[in-house]
Amino acid sequence: MDFNMKKLASDAGIFFTRAVQFTEEKFGQAEKTELDAHFESLLARADSTKNWTEKILRQTEVLLQPNPSARVEEFLYEKLDRKVPSRVTNGELLAQYMAEAASELGPTTPYGKTLIKVAEAEKHLGAAERDFIHTASINFLTPLRNFLEGDWKTISKERRLLQNRRLDLDASKARLKKAKAAEAKATTVPDFQETRPRNYILSASASATLEDTCRPPSWAEWKEDYPGGWRRPCFFLVPLNPSLTLARGCLSLPKDRKLWNDEVDKAEQELRVAQTEFDRQAEVTRLLLEGISSTHVNHLRCLHEFIESQTTYYAQCYRHMLDLQKQLGSSQGAIFPGTFVGTAEPASPPLSSTSPTTTAATMPMGPSVADLAPPGEAALRLEEVAPPASGTRKARVLYDYEAADSSELALLADELITVYSLPGMDPDWLIGERGNKKGKVPVTYLELLS
Repeated sequence: MDFNMKKLASDAGIFFTRAVQFTEEKFGQAEKTELDAHFESLLARADSTKNWTEKILRQTEVLLQPNPSARVEEFLYEKLDRKVPSRVTNGELLAQYMAEAASELGPTTPYGKTLIKVAEAEKHLGAAERDFIHTASINFLTPLRNFLEGDWKTISKERRLLQNRRLDLDASKARLKKAKAAEAKATTVPDFQETRPRNYILSASASATLEDTCRPPSWAEWKEDYPGGWRRPCFFLVPLNPSLTLARGCLSLPKDRKLWNDEVDKAEQELRVAQTEFDRQAEVTRLLLEGISSTHVNHLRCLHEFIESQTTYYAQCYRHMLDLQKQLGSSQGAIFPGTFVGTAEPASPPLSSTSPTTTAATMPMGPSVADLAPPGEAALRLEEVAPPASGTRKARVLYDYEAADSSELALLADELITVYSLPGMDPDWLIGERGNKKGKVPVTYLELLS
């Protein structure tokens, strides 16, 4: 293992410097480089996008899979990079139980026949739910996860680097400020004036250092070090570096001032390097944060796809339940003659403010459908039905409707038709007329006009 002690020591020193700078900023003892207002707004928008994306993702997962144990299982399979096993939906499981119950209780009995029909409908509902979950996971959940696990991690990494560059920049500014202050102090002090108190005692380490360096300089050495015309001092002083000079209690000599000048130059150079690195990292982070706008556009497209898949799913459910209701209505009429199947409320809530059952009950009544013909000839004899003498009403079609058989009237959205009710009809249906065409129409697709 290649273990570089110099690099380790350097990294540790940088980390310690950043920690000191960060702590002093928190306590208000150091200056902090502030980002511009536009950059701060980009950071706030990125944080909001991340937080709300996480919430939307978690709640969508709950919507698609309410069982928390199943969600945990899917999460583990995803982390292990393994295919999630196929799971039976609740509708399909219910269909299986109903089919088994019909087989055991008697498939030829009225109850068994109804169980078989409902089981078939529930099976279709379960398949539609499976398709919806699969489509929503691919078109909506996957892009959200990719953003959180890909783009956002990259943004977070660059933001951490920017924070480190800012700490380095502020530490360089503080170092330069201290160096200039020390240089100014050394420049204003008069030469060869003893400032140490007479009773000042050096520490053991400082005394040892001075003993090692205390060698009387020759006149040639003084002249070489100080070519500016200095005369030989009348008493003994040794030129020391700034730390030793301060430790001894003496004032800085010209050689010490040169050291402080070098320290200022070094601090200025470090500041220029830190400023360049900070500006470069700030530009990289800014470009990534501005890319959040593209993320919003992508999420908007995924949201539209999610709504389309959800609309398709609910439309399929409505169609399957409508077919089941028709089947149960025909079988109910065969089992209990003279009765008509209908619920107190429609299968789908109407968009108009008028209740379908109320409007159907208050519609003008014509001759009964049961008196017209047998079920097989209802479509033929329905054309001969005349509007009731009490009058008809106009209705606007809300959605397109495809006729299931010849007894129904196909509808187009926003068209106006004439409607009326017949005695004994299912309250969810009316007789509609458009030109010379006539047939049954569902109330939930209509808005009755006054």
